[in-house]
Amino acid sequence: MSEERPAPHPSEDERPRATDADAWATACAEDLAAEQARRRDRHGPPPGSAAEELKKLVDTVADKLSGLPSPLLGGLAGPAAQQMVRQVVQQAKAAVEPVIDRNPDVFDHLAAAGSELLAAYRSAVQAQEHRWTARSADPAGDDRPDRRDPGEGTGPGERIDLD
Repeated sequence: MSEERPAPHPSEDERPRATDADAWATACAEDLAAEQARRRDRHGPPPGSAAEELKKLVDTVADKLSGLPSPLLGGLAGPAAQQMVRQVVQQAKAAVEPVIDRNPDVFDHLAAAGSELLAAYRSAVQAQEHRWTARSADPAGDDRPDRRDPGEGTGPGERIDLD
């Protein structure tokens, strides 16, 4: 049988200190907040989500279109044409905004997909440009017999492989 012994009282050095258990996390959060404030001061506010940016674009385009005079109708229809343009712009805006509000993640995904497509296009173009410049930079490349099409006679043309 075992007797329960009372736990010994910790000495002064062994007692837990009354400090913040997450001091490192707190210091990191404070540093991050200070860095974000510094960047906001230097560069302005960060861009919002793709949906917010699209809303800003729609609002800006709507304002610009509503304020433009109608060059197609000239001075004949003046205020009536302006009113018609404003009405069409407001209807388009009313149709687009609910879609943006209901599906904000879709626009973030579309923006990311667009960035990926742009990166893929840029990579393809750079690879092709590298092949073109490597071929023109080779001074002995024009004298190689394998670049001429042997079935075409002695003309200046060369065979282009389309594969």
